[in-house]
Amino acid sequence: MKLSALRSIAAPRTAAVALTAALFVPLTSGTVSADPQQHSAVTSVVKEGRTWHLKVYSASMDTEIDVDVQRPADESEPAPNLYMLSGLDGGEGTASWQAATHALEWLADKPVNVVLPIGGRGSYYTDWQQRDPVLGLNKWTTFFTEELPPLLDQTLNSTGQNALAGLSTSGTSVLQLAEAKPGLWKTVAAYSGCAQIADPMGQLFVKLATETWAGGDTENMYGPAESPLWAANDPVINAEKLRGTLLYVSSGSGIPVMEDVQYYLNAAPGPMGAVTLSLGVIIEAAVNGCTANLKNRLDSLDIPATYKFNPVGTHYWPYWEEALHDSWPLLAQGMGLDG
Repeated sequence: MKLSALRSIAAPRTAAVALTAALFVPLTSGTVSADPQQHSAVTSVVKEGRTWHLKVYSASMDTEIDVDVQRPADESEPAPNLYMLSGLDGGEGTASWQAATHALEWLADKPVNVVLPIGGRGSYYTDWQQRDPVLGLNKWTTFFTEELPPLLDQTLNSTGQNALAGLSTSGTSVLQLAEAKPGLWKTVAAYSGCAQIADPMGQLFVKLATETWAGGDTENMYGPAESPLWAANDPVINAEKLRGTLLYVSSGSGIPVMEDVQYYLNAAPGPMGAVTLSLGVIIEAAVNGCTANLKNRLDSLDIPATYKFNPVGTHYWPYWEEALHDSWPLLAQGMGLDG
């Protein structure tokens, strides 16, 4: 699908852009607490055509997590799992792969389980060291690396071959998750994510997302700026753990094209449109620098990766959908499929 067509569907599907083209729509998750003595389990499955709505009890977070799965057209054969994480919104609102793109339609003819977790707004999908008054208890690394994969393999009769994709804040998260459990995901694709989090610029990026727009406190995540947990969870510092994983990393320059400008101004008419356009430019330029730093680090370690540095592009959905299409052959390779 051409980028101009992707832009044409993005505007009516998202509301006014507060940051990065409506990534950050704050909604409250409708999770239900379960018996804390329970083991992690799929507690319910509601089938709606090819979409299975799962509720998965997480023992580490003592709550049920909604996970939608688009099943392949032929469910009789085992299929691999493609995990697709949304951005800071956590898929709880309209800033999701489901609502902001045609990704599910595009993937519909591919023999994969498309796994779409819903929840984790502002969490960076990581394990927080303590409960946050606003964002609650977050143990997402544990959920994604230990609890969810075996449950999906059993429930979906999957092949056990996995790939993982994320954008913006989850473009950081997918690299962290890959380093937390090397080999779990054979391919990892990060679109417009800032891989570095331990230096002042990286910490600022996390704080702007988690604190300013999601209302959480990063001290509950990794502690104060000098805490060693920041470095322990920094994908650039720990890049050696990515060795052996097929990697796709993309970002834009931040330079807008005319369609970008029209999108931002139409999505948020008046002065706010100009403000959000400026933010989309600044943020993408910043993550472009982060991506270059990740490349330098991986090159120094002689770890191969596929990069796409777009000479134009701001921080919003049409570019991420285009990157999904571009990264598909590598994602398919990791899942044992023909591209």
